[in-house]
Amino acid sequence: MMLEDLQVVLKVAEVKSITGAATALDMRTATASAAVKRVEASLGAELFVRTTRQLRLSSAGERYLPECEKALELLAQAKQSMREELGEIDGEVRISLSSDLGRNVVMPWLDEFLDTHPKLTLRTHLSDSNVDFYRDSVDMALRYGSPTDSNLYGFKICDVQKILCASPDYLKRYGEPKTLEELKNHNGLFYQLHDVLKDDWEFIRDGVEHKVKMSGNRASNDADLVRRWCVAGKGIAIKSYLDMSTDLLAGNVVEIMPDYQPTISELWLVCPSRRSITPTVRLLRDMFREKTQKIHQQLEQQGLICCRENRK
Repeated sequence: MMLEDLQVVLKVAEVKSITGAATALDMRTATASAAVKRVEASLGAELFVRTTRQLRLSSAGERYLPECEKALELLAQAKQSMREELGEIDGEVRISLSSDLGRNVVMPWLDEFLDTHPKLTLRTHLSDSNVDFYRDSVDMALRYGSPTDSNLYGFKICDVQKILCASPDYLKRYGEPKTLEELKNHNGLFYQLHDVLKDDWEFIRDGVEHKVKMSGNRASNDADLVRRWCVAGKGIAIKSYLDMSTDLLAGNVVEIMPDYQPTISELWLVCPSRRSITPTVRLLRDMFREKTQKIHQQLEQQGLICCRENRK
């Protein structure tokens, strides 16, 4: 019996599907099925009850797999401890990133990370939708918003301010709004997710909530495209300061109406299970925290965003 076969069996039990496990482990379904059969043959017992519609653990599987999982975790911990002592990490980083943050901010960080750890390889999945860890074959996701699934494990990277922003060229042509009534007369650039148009903009000022129904001539399910429209002077957008950090520092966009604070979000590094939290994940967590803190400090020091304390 090989360790790789046991890992396949555990993945099958986790996702309740041989096909799903094969996808998550980046192998053929026939290969995963053969691994399950080898383990069952070695034990002399069936670990799963198979029907045409579902797959579930047998009574033998319910007894055996928890012990198997503990044994593999001990082996993994020993291997990780050895690597940490040697200062080495290797393997494949499979990470999901939002389109704008991933493409324009995080990718240079990951390039730097791979330069520091040359034995690593990288596979990215760019999407603004929540990732399906098994369908999309990723091990971690860096995304906005805290995880709502109690089965997921994650690390909070930072709080994320959102800002109302526009290009200097747009403001020169159309003027800078100072009030919510004036804002309504401007062209909004909208993000759209799952056919839900984000045209109701919510703000807090002096502890009071305000909502504005905006109109505009551009919307996209790609947050990076919304950013590009904003930089090109096509209208006003609500964006994360992280997404806009490079453009803020370069003067391509400016924050407007800073007294009106859009909803604060959070950035999280999320993993599908405790077993998937490896030394690589922890190193990435530390790097993301360091990089985002540095960006926030740069923007505050240059007066490009207001201090968080002053916006509450």
